[in-house]
This record gives sequence, structure tokens and C-alpha cells, in this order.
Amino acid sequence: MPLAAVVTTNEIANAFEATGVEYFNTFAGSPVCSAAGLSMLHVLSNEKLQENAETVGAYLVQLLHELQSKSEIIGDVRGSGLFLGIEFVRGKNTLEPASAEASFLCSVLKDKYKILTSIDGPHDNVIVIKPPMVFSRDDALLFVSCLEKVLMEDLPSSKDRLEELGKTPT
Repeated sequence: MPLAAVVTTNEIANAFEATGVEYFNTFAGSPVCSAAGLSMLHVLSNEKLQENAETVGAYLVQLLHELQSKSEIIGDVRGSGLFLGIEFVRGKNTLEPASAEASFLCSVLKDKYKILTSIDGPHDNVIVIKPPMVFSRDDALLFVSCLEKVLMEDLPSSKDRLEELGKTPT
């Protein structure tokens, strides 16, 4: 349901109004969308989804740091709540971006394990995960388990394929 709102101070609202331009929004004012938005806020509060994102996100970061200690290719884990990035490098000493490897990992997670991630960063070497707020500790464990399998089993066996692309993993 499309819904939009602007939240600001009176000072900013008055300054905007003083320009003579009337604020409008395509998605403002729909009673149905407003009711859906209000219902979403109730679910968010009643089911403590923001707290869940914080606690499960912290658990997920802990699991990823444990995996990082076993894998030279994970250079950094960063983010907040359930919006996290895992940076892949060819070596922790050089921090050379592992772009081809990140692309490979993202593809295998999708194709083999049905886990959707995306790639970001200036070198396309950061896998981004942004699951729904109902993501659980079990889901976090499953994700890291699958990522570990891809890192330890699939990535090493893809070395020839990555070498053909001129992207040799270390």
C-alpha cells in the first residue's frame, strides 16, 4: 500500500509555507492506505519487531564474526539491526576487493540455497542482507550455515572458473 508522510519541525514547515509552494504528495490522504499504515505500526509495536531486528541482528553479526575468524575472504562485517553488509577481500593483509568471489557467493546462495542477497560497495564486493523484521535466530543460523558451506565447499571448487575470469581467490 503506497503511503507517504513528512515529519518535520514547525520552523521548517513554516519556512516551506513561506515560499508560497504548497506541499503535495501522490500517496497522501488515502484513508485505505492510512489504515494499512496504522495497522502496520500496531503490528510493529505489538510484535516487538524493532526489538527483534536489534537482537537477532546482533546474533547474526556474532555468527558472522565467528565465520570471519575461519575465513580469510571475509574482510569486514558491518551494519545495524538486520541491514548488514559482509565485505569480501582476497586477503586480510592486502584488503584487495574480492568482487568476482562476492558475485559467485551471491549467485550460489540464490541458486543452491534459495537465499536472496544483493551486492553493493564501490568494488561490488559487499554482500548485503536485509531480511524482513520477523527474521529469527533460526533463520540467522541457517543463513550463516549456508554461507559457510558456499565459502568452504563451493568457492574453492570454483577456483578454475574464477581464474578464467582473471580473479583468482586466495
